[in-house]
Amino acid sequence: MDKAITDKIDVSIETKKGLERCMTVRVPVSGIEQDVNTRLKKVGKTARLKGFRPGKIPEKVVRQHYGEEVRQDVMTDTIRMSYARALEQEELRPAGPPSIEALPTENEDKFTYRATFEVYPDITLNPTEVISVERPQVEISDSDIDEMVAKIRDQQADWEEVKRKSVEGDRVVIDFFGKIDGKPFEGGEGKEVPVIVGDGHVIEDFDKALKGVSAGQVKVSKVKFPKDYSAENLADKKAVFDITVHKVEKKVLPEIDESFLKKVGIEDGGLDALKGQLLKSMNRELEERLKSETRNRAFGGLLKANKIETPNPLIEEEINTLQADAMKHLGIEDPEKAPPRSEFRDAAQRRVAVSLLIQELIKENEIKLDEKRVDEKIDEFVARYEDPEEAARMYRNNQELMVRMASGVLEDQVMDFILENAKVKEIATSFKEFMG
Repeated sequence: MDKAITDKIDVSIETKKGLERCMTVRVPVSGIEQDVNTRLKKVGKTARLKGFRPGKIPEKVVRQHYGEEVRQDVMTDTIRMSYARALEQEELRPAGPPSIEALPTENEDKFTYRATFEVYPDITLNPTEVISVERPQVEISDSDIDEMVAKIRDQQADWEEVKRKSVEGDRVVIDFFGKIDGKPFEGGEGKEVPVIVGDGHVIEDFDKALKGVSAGQVKVSKVKFPKDYSAENLADKKAVFDITVHKVEKKVLPEIDESFLKKVGIEDGGLDALKGQLLKSMNRELEERLKSETRNRAFGGLLKANKIETPNPLIEEEINTLQADAMKHLGIEDPEKAPPRSEFRDAAQRRVAVSLLIQELIKENEIKLDEKRVDEKIDEFVARYEDPEEAARMYRNNQELMVRMASGVLEDQVMDFILENAKVKEIATSFKEFMG
């Protein structure tokens, strides 16, 4: 469609609830008809129809065969170009594609349609100085390292059968058969299943039934499933289980000797070497978690200090991303088995709001991407590869990876800007509490 025609459009805007806008656009019909005729003439020059020589098809025949198709193409282009022109004219920024509806009109000289869409919010940031951020301060103590050594011993433990009643921490090997209202149910039966008493891997009533049992014992226990049980068909239901105990075992922790240390990858240096390796690993994990948590708290402070409306199209798009990530993590390929979209709405809304505020903060404070930090980030990332230089070249030649890396670095710069200007309170926290 000729741009001169779209320049003659009439536009009126109606503000709906929140960020929704209804834009009515009127386009001269004469321009549309002119465009249809021009395109039909071009089609007539190249069209091939049986019984006619190319370029010699009568205009009436061309219109009969191609008129509807050409008109649809013209209308599509008319709406597309006039919509873009109307947005520019009214200085509107849609946050998603519009819903288009053709409207009847009393003026036959005008083609009229209505476009309904949401716009980006107008954001006026409060001063960064009003943001409050609690930043955790965490140090790794000797007791934290000792606890990690204890966990490794626990992971390497053996189980030894005992001739006594079970206590918390024991492992019992059982058969079970459950019924609800006298009928068996899916997942209610197991053979020679090992269960550690008191570790919370089975529901509370079932766990209680396994305390104080002996090898060879058969018992009947009533069990109530929690209201928030993962299987909805069992939630808040009462079941009766027949339980047969095959054996009771106690945990036997390994001694911290040469054999144990070799099992966990320590050839020289003894226990001190293991602790040194653990400290290095714990520091690396702590640094990553501290950065992530500090970022979340800084952006959370930004969000708390600036309440904004979030466009639904952006939220829906973010839900798509979160749901797809969850499916990938859970190994789900069937879309019908995907976690419900409702589970991701709050997180998606928060992420959209934070993203919009970050963009505004970058714009308002003219924060520019630090290319040196990008290079440092790449060097840090590729250091784990056998040939870091080759990995770095491949990384830099991948536009998608570079965009993602630059985006992460820019977010780090925003986080630094917030922490430099906000009211930051350092909160001392133990390693165990912070790492959960």
